[in-house]
Amino acid sequence: MPTLSITPNERVTFRVHHEDADLLVVEKPARVVSSPGIGHEHDTLLNGLFAKYAGRLQNLGASRDFGMLHRLDRETSGLLAVALSADAYDAMRAAFKAREVRKFYWALTGKAPGDETGVIRRPIIEVVRRKDRFTSRKLARVSVAGKPALTAYRVLEASELGALLEARTVTGRLHQVRVHLKLIGAPILGDEDYAPKAVAGAAPRLALHAHRLAFDHPITGEPIDVRTKWPVDLKTTLRRLGLSRPDLPGSGADASGEGGDEVGGDPVGGEDPGVGEHPPTA
Repeated sequence: MPTLSITPNERVTFRVHHEDADLLVVEKPARVVSSPGIGHEHDTLLNGLFAKYAGRLQNLGASRDFGMLHRLDRETSGLLAVALSADAYDAMRAAFKAREVRKFYWALTGKAPGDETGVIRRPIIEVVRRKDRFTSRKLARVSVAGKPALTAYRVLEASELGALLEARTVTGRLHQVRVHLKLIGAPILGDEDYAPKAVAGAAPRLALHAHRLAFDHPITGEPIDVRTKWPVDLKTTLRRLGLSRPDLPGSGADASGEGGDEVGGDPVGGEDPGVGEHPPTA
C-alpha cells in the first residue's frame, strides 16, 4: 500500500449518515478536531476517516484537502460532508461558494435575543491571541475590517434559565455562530472563548450542534437532506433549562415536517450576491 499522508486512527469514531461512491455525510463528536494540525496530528476526524476510506481520500490529495469540504470547531458536534471522488469534491466546493449548501445548527444560549427571528449581517475578522512566547490561537470578532458574514436565526423555545435557538450560516467564517449570537446578547452555553464566565460554565462543552445539512448531490443531482438527533451529552443541560428536545415530534421545533427546521421566512437565501465565499470553517 502506498505511503499515506494522514495516519489512520480507528479509535476516532464517527457516525455515517449518508454514503455513496462519491460522498459521505458524517457526524463528528464534540471535542474532536476536524483535520490534523499542530498538536493534533493523529487524533482528528480525518485520521478516523482514513482508517476506513484511506484509498479514496489519499487519491484526492492535499490539493483537495483529502476530501474535507468544510470543518467544525473542536467543541462543536454535528454533520460534515466529505467527498470521496474528485468530481464530487470540485462540484461541492462550487456549491459551497454559490451558497447552495444549507447548514443548520442548534445552540443553547444564556438567554433569548430580543427578536425571536432575525438575520445578523456583521463582518468577522480573525485575530491571533498569544498564550505565551511559543503558542497562539485564532479567534474572531466583529469588525468593519473583516469579511462579510451572514447568520439567520430563530428562537425555538425559551425559559427563565436559557434558550434554544436554530441558526443557519450562509457564510463560513471562523466561529461565526458563536460570535454572531454573542453580538445579539445570546452567548452560547459552554463557550469559554466568547461567553461570560457564568454562561461558559453552564454546560459540559460548547452547546452547539450542526444538526442538519441539505444540498443537491454533486453527481446525481438528487436532493440530500440529512438530520441528526439531539446530542446525548447535552440532554441533561437541555432538561435543566426546562426546554424540550427539538428533534422529537410534538416539540416546539418539530423536525418531522419539512418546515420544522427552516429559519422562519428564511430571508437570507437570495440576498447579497457574492457574499458567500469558499467556507474554510463553520
